[in-house]
Amino acid sequence: MAKIKITQIKSRINCPKTQKLTLDALGLHKMHQTVEHDDTPAILGMVKKVHHLVEVTKA
Repeated sequence: MAKIKITQIKSRINCPKTQKLTLDALGLHKMHQTVEHDDTPAILGMVKKVHHLVEVTKA
């Protein structure tokens, strides 16, 4: 399965609680932290919810 790298590029301060929880579920806790996940519909749905806070690249 394809992998994607997700990097948090903007602060989570002043974001709604649901977006903060989504970042936590993706494993992002700090600025400029990068995690690698499989390219599944569930992960892509979470990324879509916080697309303005993260940057996605193919791994």
